[in-house]
Amino acid sequence: MANRSKLIIGLVIIIVLGSATALAVIRGRQGGIEVRTEMIETRDLVQFVTASGNIRARRTVDISSDVSARVSQLLIEEGDDVVAGQTLLRLEPDQYQAAFSRAEAQLAQSQAQEGQQRANLTQATRDQDRLVQLRARDSILVSRQQLDDARTRVEVQTQLLEAARYGVSQAQAGVDEAEDRLSKTIFSAPMPGKVTRLNVEEGETVIIGTMNNPGSLVLTISDLSLIEVVVQVDETEVSMISLGDRASIRIDAFPDQEFSGQVTEIGNSAITPPSQQQGNQQAAIDFEVVLTLDETDVPLRPDLSATADIIVESRADAVSVPIIALTVRDVAEVSDSVSQSGSDDDDVEGVFLVQDGLVYFQRVQAGIAGQEYFEVLSGLSTGDVVVSGPYQRIRELRDGDAISVIVEEGEEGQKDGSGSQGGIRIRF
Repeated sequence: MANRSKLIIGLVIIIVLGSATALAVIRGRQGGIEVRTEMIETRDLVQFVTASGNIRARRTVDISSDVSARVSQLLIEEGDDVVAGQTLLRLEPDQYQAAFSRAEAQLAQSQAQEGQQRANLTQATRDQDRLVQLRARDSILVSRQQLDDARTRVEVQTQLLEAARYGVSQAQAGVDEAEDRLSKTIFSAPMPGKVTRLNVEEGETVIIGTMNNPGSLVLTISDLSLIEVVVQVDETEVSMISLGDRASIRIDAFPDQEFSGQVTEIGNSAITPPSQQQGNQQAAIDFEVVLTLDETDVPLRPDLSATADIIVESRADAVSVPIIALTVRDVAEVSDSVSQSGSDDDDVEGVFLVQDGLVYFQRVQAGIAGQEYFEVLSGLSTGDVVVSGPYQRIRELRDGDAISVIVEEGEEGQKDGSGSQGGIRIRF
């Protein structure tokens, strides 16, 4: 008996709980699905392409050494402003000064040899002329063989003089080469700018580059009068960008300031082409886009991180709908009038229009996308009220569903079912 009583009591409890649950469901259905709504208005919309990258100077010169030697004098420090032609540092010139002196001595020797050959040619020419005159007076005193030998000696001396002249030219080239190498022990600024990188100290030895060794990067000079932001843009968005597009730029080092600029260069090929990517899985294809910053007094430095919002489209006073309100439905799920007015696609894009406490799926044609709103090209007019959230509720809505509007704390009343008191839930 005790067990039967407990069983009866348990059944009664289950029936009561089930009835309460069923009653709650019925009441929930009667009250409608709780949603937020928003009235369609006109807004100024701006569509952005957002990309990240780094700052660089438009013109940067990396200075490497063409000779190997020890730094004997360092005349600048990193961060210094320099002018074109200013001496930056000097290397020990002893080895190259000796090579230059040796080349000058070789040149002097070659010039002396040229003078000697010129004298030999003069003597050979005089001997030839004398024999010609003697043979003209008496052919017995000077034979033809002697005259031919004299002419041969003149030709030989002429060629030797020519060789001596080439020797002088070769020696002169050696002097020029030695002088050039000696001059490279002194580093001068190729342009005005700021020393943005200095990789050597006084007493260090710099080396020249070889096939397997890149050599020493001594310093870098950047012209910071024009600053560029280099960003990477995905292949799906690069086609939206055009030269001259304006951009709003945020630099991490200056979070409280906003900078402006415009697109001045768009890459024609990917930063890393698919042919150069390793592995079986293809990485994202990004393109380099360069923006030139407008003039600013902020002391910017190369390599700072930056994020750019590039304005690709803008609309003034555009009919707009919240992005969250736009949803997609299968053609079979919407009314005949909506499906027949659309295309042959299986999916229909639209919003849920609120009328007399019920929602009806309304097909729309969207234009550009702002940060929170889509432009509406057709399907809605100002003053219409649409369901604007929550997202999960919009996904569950069906054509003809009853709704109850949730008014957020502090919101003002809206058309077609919104109240004026914060926290009020109004049921249709």
